[in-house]
Amino acid sequence: MPPWGAALALLLAALALLGLLALRLRRLGRRSVGARTLLGARDPGDDEEADSGGPADQFSNEREPLPGGCRLICKPSALAQCLLRALRRSAALEPGPRSWLSGPHLQTLCHFVMPVGPGPELAREYLQLADDGLVALDWVVGPCARGRRVTSAGSLPAVLLVIPNAWGRLTRNVLGLCLLALERGYYPVIFHRRGHHGCPLASPRLQPFGDPSDLKEAVTYIRFRHPAAPLFAVSEGSGSGLLLSYLGECGSSSYVTGAACISPVLRCREWFETGLPWPYERGFLLHQKIALSRYATALEDTVDIHKLFRSCSLREFEETLFCHTKNFPISWDTYWDHNDPLRDVDEAAVPVLCICSTDDPVCGPPDLFLPTELFHSNPYFFLLLSRHGGHCGFLRHEPLPAWSHEVILEYFRALTDFFRTEERMKGLSRHRASLLGGRRRWGALQKREVSPSASLEEIFSWKRSYTR
Repeated sequence: MPPWGAALALLLAALALLGLLALRLRRLGRRSVGARTLLGARDPGDDEEADSGGPADQFSNEREPLPGGCRLICKPSALAQCLLRALRRSAALEPGPRSWLSGPHLQTLCHFVMPVGPGPELAREYLQLADDGLVALDWVVGPCARGRRVTSAGSLPAVLLVIPNAWGRLTRNVLGLCLLALERGYYPVIFHRRGHHGCPLASPRLQPFGDPSDLKEAVTYIRFRHPAAPLFAVSEGSGSGLLLSYLGECGSSSYVTGAACISPVLRCREWFETGLPWPYERGFLLHQKIALSRYATALEDTVDIHKLFRSCSLREFEETLFCHTKNFPISWDTYWDHNDPLRDVDEAAVPVLCICSTDDPVCGPPDLFLPTELFHSNPYFFLLLSRHGGHCGFLRHEPLPAWSHEVILEYFRALTDFFRTEERMKGLSRHRASLLGGRRRWGALQKREVSPSASLEEIFSWKRSYTR
């Protein structure tokens, strides 16, 4: 870790510890109310009442109880039933012994502040974009302590595209997910935006919050390198805005088989305008200022550098960097018209699992930061809501990885099995249709009369869609 990284980690820890007591007192009431509203009371008796048909929560009448006090909130569908069966069998959701890591702030701080330790072996590639900018792709090539397991029916491993948070911080959980995915037979690759994590800023332009143009070029390159391999995608925290924007803009042409978001920020504009608790706000803001300080000279022709580094909030920083530019200034409303991750969410054609916790100290209470109508109406979006986990934490006792990692890989495996079954059913449908067509032709030759009302849809009622 570079010297400034260690100093930043110590400063973040000091700020968070100073504000920990105040945050817990301020959010205890709201978190308790939000948890009871969404999940019911915490004691077993209340859980039994909810499971036996108690009052519906504000999310949906279709809330599904899972091990460990989690809930799956989604629109009923064939895929939802498949996912529900997989999660009910998951050992990762089983409640473990409570420890000092149970608190949401400690879960969050351990995730963001603690050193990453010996991470995976990375092979970096720089991808030159259409406007001469650069993004970085870190391919995870090792180590793999235990034997690799194949994740798909073919011999090619599935590619796992990992998108870190929007601040460019490569956290220990992201590296842990890559190591676990490598062990399970995936080929992980980490996408770094312009100027993030050592990627040079070749042009005086940074990537806005929800602009997927750079990611589109990166996915095109990944598909060029691995044209026959399935592609899955995972994003962390504020980085979910980029993944959701990409899925919405590309629709069925995204090349992605399945996606998952860990503690996603879904109401992004409100999140910036409301602000974070001050230890997190100051910590994330300081990290961005330190990361961009090396590019101050390159950016001074397009951005008011002095105003940028005097910013006192994430909103002011974002607005100065992308709205109040010298070349093409725009309003805050126009910026979010083009960068809201959910602006094209109805066009998304890929199953997306969002893993959130009711005690998230960065996003806030679920009734404020979760768009309930999205999971009510869209058959591609699934919400796994847990009681504990903090923001992107979901930690367990060492050396076990975060339980969210296990759930995500089980979810991808369930998707793979489901789509394989669907393809098998479609193949059987085509085979039976060809047999039926042959019999009809033979009957016509024998001048046998065939009922004109007969049709494949009436004969074969097992045809179905996973989005129904």
